[in-house]
Amino acid sequence: MTKQHHYQQLIDVFNQCFKNTENTTLVAGEDEPYYCPAGQQHAHHRVVFAHGFYASALHEISHWCIAGRVRRQIFDYGYWYEPDGRDEKQQQAFEQVERKPQALEWLFSLCAGTNFQVSVDNLSGIEVDRAAFTAAVKDQLLRFYRTKIPTRAEVFAKALCHYYNRPWPTLDKVEQLSTQV
Repeated sequence: MTKQHHYQQLIDVFNQCFKNTENTTLVAGEDEPYYCPAGQQHAHHRVVFAHGFYASALHEISHWCIAGRVRRQIFDYGYWYEPDGRDEKQQQAFEQVERKPQALEWLFSLCAGTNFQVSVDNLSGIEVDRAAFTAAVKDQLLRFYRTKIPTRAEVFAKALCHYYNRPWPTLDKVEQLSTQV
């Protein structure tokens, strides 16, 4: 029997993996997702995802898995973000930055048995070539497989495979992923 997917499962798996080892918890938030380092308000670093959305949680976890130790001491990792309505140059910068986290999000989706779609996050901006961005994200995922998947991402992905009773996605399976949107 297949488990239904609910964001609380991700909270449980993430916190089991990282609450003690990285002093970090996953939290369901309201509107915008963000990362908050531990401090006066909270004893643990917090990865906060939006509206209790499963996919938002996977996406925010992927950003956390990319961020280095120094970045994880800064609110929202100190990253640049240009909101919806980006021009072509801004969208290109967004897609360059988003390739790695979205590649990990795709890996997490495979491990959890959920569908993945890239997020271009620019609904009121320029027309975006989703197929090209999807292909770039897949290429990044293949690079991770051929070189090294970030350590925390691999720990979480394997924990998802275990929780959902799914096999580890092989390189052959990743190579066969469709980039059609």
